[in-house]
Amino acid sequence: MTFAGDVPEGTYARLMKANFDRLIDGAHDAAKTSFEHLGSVEPELAILISCVGRKLILKQRVEEEVEAVSDIFNHKTPATGFYSYGEIAPFNSDAKCELHNQTMTITTFREN
Repeated sequence: MTFAGDVPEGTYARLMKANFDRLIDGAHDAAKTSFEHLGSVEPELAILISCVGRKLILKQRVEEEVEAVSDIFNHKTPATGFYSYGEIAPFNSDAKCELHNQTMTITTFREN
């Protein structure tokens, strides 16, 4: 068994089974939240950072994750991104940044 991080001796681990639709819905919801924080105005750029663990699980369905995000931005927003081994971002606009794992973080930009 391989873990993505350190596991101290004596720690209990919970095994989980991935739900593909929930992973894709999570990317959709992250895009929607990002869109709403811009005042529901189309962003000029979106940076998508997804955990490589999601890619390993989703395999060929990984394109659906990007498509779900693109749907929120009406397929007009240029997007770029990469896979990482953990993301650092806030949970919402009032929170401090924390390490996430198995997530997709979306940063949108719009000039006033």
